[in-house]
Amino acid sequence: MAPGIVPPYLLARIAAVQEEGWARAAEAARSTLAAPREYRPVRSRLRLSIQEPGTLVAEATPAPDREISDAQQREVLPGVRARGEDDPATGDAAVDEAFDGLGFTFDFWWDAYARDSIDGSGSSLLATVHYGRDYDNAFWNGERMVFGDGDGEVFVGFTGSLSVIAHELAHGVIEDEGGLLYRGQSGALNESVADVFGALAEQHHEGQTADAATWLIGEGIFTDAVQGRALRSLAEPGTAYDDDVLGKDPQPAHMRDFVHTRDDNGGVHINSGIPNHAFYLLASSLGGHAWERAGLIWYRTLTSGTLASTADFTMFADATLAAAAAEYGEKSEEVDAVRAAWTSVGVIEDASARPE
Repeated sequence: MAPGIVPPYLLARIAAVQEEGWARAAEAARSTLAAPREYRPVRSRLRLSIQEPGTLVAEATPAPDREISDAQQREVLPGVRARGEDDPATGDAAVDEAFDGLGFTFDFWWDAYARDSIDGSGSSLLATVHYGRDYDNAFWNGERMVFGDGDGEVFVGFTGSLSVIAHELAHGVIEDEGGLLYRGQSGALNESVADVFGALAEQHHEGQTADAATWLIGEGIFTDAVQGRALRSLAEPGTAYDDDVLGKDPQPAHMRDFVHTRDDNGGVHINSGIPNHAFYLLASSLGGHAWERAGLIWYRTLTSGTLASTADFTMFADATLAAAAAEYGEKSEEVDAVRAAWTSVGVIEDASARPE
């Protein structure tokens, strides 16, 4: 099954709601859970800038190749072509938000890591909007990003959040780099890495430093009827929502609270809070723009070619330490910060606390 940004445990909670006024949301959640999500395993532009002392610099860089399709509330892909790279805005909010969001995300990957699209070689960015009727999710299906409109009672359109769009595109990057098996701890890492780059793409677009960012995933996709800020928080896992009907965000921030479950592919959306928080601690410790040093370490880890698809949290932590050492040196501030972050969430042991 293709990974979706809304965890199945939250959809199941909505599906069971019997409160008056939430009937549409409950039915939408049931339909979303039942809907199949089949998984099916260059352009350029001229950028102008002014550098000191007033010199105009022209630079040719890759440009995105976007195509947005409209499913017209059917659960059939790809849908009808709605907007391509050289087309004007359509006036359809979902189409234009997806188009713009994919462009912002493309710019993030190129500016931060010189990565040209999902596969690094200029692959097209394909997306479908208006998927299903009241569909309460967004997902990557192996070739395109797919976005529902929400039910209007719990969720609004998923294209309204750049972190959601960037999260789904990141799943494509993760897959292209060899993938992380979507089950258990490797699946939680899959979700976490997508969250990390989803947050970083949003911060890059806003020009935010680590201390100024919200570190929220899916901010704004809940309606005003829900007591919640977003789907997940990297800064404070377990606090993204706390609603009388939907319950409380179940994400842990430390290994002592790791959730053992068979649901949600072994808790991939729940336990991703632990590596999410480790990244937040690293980025906060290093400061500045989080995509620069902290993000580069995660990117080097993902693209190293040595990360096993079945990696658990400890293996991933070790890989990030190796990536930091290779990039910045064994005795660098960055290596110390990576080690401290993973120690703080209980994934690796504090060497200083070991008995002599």
